[in-house]
Amino acid sequence: MLKLPAPAKLNLILRILGRRQDGYHELQTLFQLLDYGDTLEFSTREDGIISVDAGDLDVPEQDNLVYRAAQLLRREASSTVGKLPGAHIHLTKNLPHGGGIGGGSSDAATTLLGLNHLWHCNLSVETLSGLGRQLGADIPVFVRGHTAWAEGIGEKLTPVATEKRHYLVVSPGCEVSTAKIFHDSRLTRDSVTITLAALREGQLTEMPLSSEKLEAFSGNDCQALVESLYPEVRDAREWLQQFAPAYLTGTGSCVFTAFQTKQAAQVALARLPRKWQGFIANGIQVSPVHQQLAKLTSNS
Repeated sequence: MLKLPAPAKLNLILRILGRRQDGYHELQTLFQLLDYGDTLEFSTREDGIISVDAGDLDVPEQDNLVYRAAQLLRREASSTVGKLPGAHIHLTKNLPHGGGIGGGSSDAATTLLGLNHLWHCNLSVETLSGLGRQLGADIPVFVRGHTAWAEGIGEKLTPVATEKRHYLVVSPGCEVSTAKIFHDSRLTRDSVTITLAALREGQLTEMPLSSEKLEAFSGNDCQALVESLYPEVRDAREWLQQFAPAYLTGTGSCVFTAFQTKQAAQVALARLPRKWQGFIANGIQVSPVHQQLAKLTSNS
């Protein structure tokens, strides 16, 4: 039995630069990993079957990213490792589906990392990241396991550190389709390119990005469109705005704001209207998945 977390992420910055010929979008984003997320438990099956128990998640097994990641890893690794056993994966969902906080992508990444360890595939993080990209553009950042500045379609990653902040994340209870947002003709696709150097201006490279600099560049090009299509997202963000600047993450539906102290975040959460769900999480630099696997490897 192997039990691993699947951390959430926030897009502290999300700029859409244009649409590519392959249908994907060129973007720039800052992925902030959080110390809150789903949990996956892995065990081997000698009958060779891969099965997923996702509880109440209303997604057919064949379409579940966890199942697809496991099958993809086995196909990739069997050519070098030989015949591999099956696996049973139990997924405990804490993150809302379609929330823009990376739930499905993070689950898939943890599956690749976890089964790579459990099955002794010994595939590199680079290889696993490439497999993840076949399933979704956000998966590589979770496979690599570091808060990062991303470009391209989100696969060109540069690890960065950010000042410690406490985030209140609110889910307004609706599910936003990423495909629907990216195919909408009203989506802004002409943001001006910025640079990581601009984010670091006045700071040494090894220093965490300051909260002031992050606020100066914060924004989400999907926010206006999502809020026009889903008024409940706008309502949740405007409610959060009374405490501090609040933003959409990813293509939604979750919105968030940052606090300098956990106490301030708790005060805001206590006032959250009952019609919405919320959680508090710390921004972290390194994924807890990598930290746990490193300990297991050093103890073996």
